[in-house]
Amino acid sequence: MTAGQGVQPGRGPDAGTGAGGPLLLDALPDAVRRARLRWEIGLVLALSLGASGVYAVVSLVGSLTRGPIGEATATLNASRSERPWFDLTYQLLGTATALVPVLLALALLGWSAGGTVRSAAHRLGLDLRRPGHDLLAGLGLAALIGVPGLGLYLAGRALGVTASVDPAALDTYWWTVPVLLLAAAKNAVLEEVLVVGWLLTRLRDLRWGAVAAVVVSSLLRGSYHLYQGFGPFVGNVVMGVVFALVYRRTGRVMPLVVAHFLIDAVAFVGYAALRPWLEGLL
Repeated sequence: MTAGQGVQPGRGPDAGTGAGGPLLLDALPDAVRRARLRWEIGLVLALSLGASGVYAVVSLVGSLTRGPIGEATATLNASRSERPWFDLTYQLLGTATALVPVLLALALLGWSAGGTVRSAAHRLGLDLRRPGHDLLAGLGLAALIGVPGLGLYLAGRALGVTASVDPAALDTYWWTVPVLLLAAAKNAVLEEVLVVGWLLTRLRDLRWGAVAAVVVSSLLRGSYHLYQGFGPFVGNVVMGVVFALVYRRTGRVMPLVVAHFLIDAVAFVGYAALRPWLEGLL
């Protein structure tokens, strides 16, 4: 390098190999970019809800081969130890580790554009820029999905195509309600960020059409609920379509997180409180 000949930004000896190189999707050849996106989608889902979907299918087959699905029971929040403090520890560890794929997806999304986890969350609308709007929209979505969802569950039980779902099988301790609320928050963040915000964004980066992307997102959401039977599968596919359309319209995942949290919180905590009266009905 001769005197006075500086290195241009982004064109130095590490260009194409560092943070400004291969991680930037727009700088890659189209075939390489598409391959990287497919690998990212496959790996993130294989570590999270895609694997859950496979297990749910196997669980459904197991239930069907034992007898009518209506005679099966699906437990959502079960105790993991007879000793309260170990049970609490396991519950907290389960919640924390379940959110790692969300951080991974956000990191990959941010880094691939030369940004950060925070910038990726901002891109998906996972932030507190519009708290009032997000809360009101979440309340509306929770009412729109929650009430018909309960009706669909009861109809599925009556038809014998839905397992008996126990939303909260934890023993009663001082930490039971906080842990159930944490579980609801974990489900909301995990599912809405991965299945809606991140997946739809990555499918758009792959230049998928809107209809195909919404269908894939919705079927994925339904797949990991199959262990509960066919009623919850249908209900969650419908929920997936609604949530995906809302996200495509608003570009914000936060109202979906709020709605999902409210639905699960009411189901988990409400069932735990009313369990003696509901067990005979459900």
